[in-house]
Amino acid sequence: MVGNLGLSTSSISEQSSTQLQELERPEGELHLRFYLTFGQELAFSAMAIREVLSVPPDRITPIPNTSPLLLGTLNLRGRVLWVADLGQFLGETFAVNTDRAEIPIIAVEDQETIVGLAVEQIVGMEWLDVEAIQQSTATTDSITPYLRGEWLLGDRTHQYLRLLDQKAILRSNRWAAV
Repeated sequence: MVGNLGLSTSSISEQSSTQLQELERPEGELHLRFYLTFGQELAFSAMAIREVLSVPPDRITPIPNTSPLLLGTLNLRGRVLWVADLGQFLGETFAVNTDRAEIPIIAVEDQETIVGLAVEQIVGMEWLDVEAIQQSTATTDSITPYLRGEWLLGDRTHQYLRLLDQKAILRSNRWAAV
């Protein structure tokens, strides 16, 4: 016995169509949000990212006598990927925690250059309005050259989501000292 459930196929198809339209028209551009060691939240444009990995620390081969910025190298499908501590690159004093099961790594690229950037935590992908980006209020000179701008997350809390420029990071003179 099948009774009338009170659903019409037209209302279901109208709801599905509305939901599809919402999915097809996201606002802004897609970005990856993540945290550094001391809870500073940053983002990269999804267009800048080659891949997001989570690897056990023992898969990263340390290279002796190199900069503390570099954690080592990683074999990524037959290609050698240098892995650096993004927090230390941007001027944080403490290194990313490598004493855990897996380390989140964001592989960013510019032309033929790819570098893996180790971070504390990946938040996830989010559509963000690029029209709302403001000039950065960063007070440390170590991060300013690598910022494209920032979003104000809350007026009362004065929390900012800072958008990094992967090209500025990959082309930085800081790598020459490495």
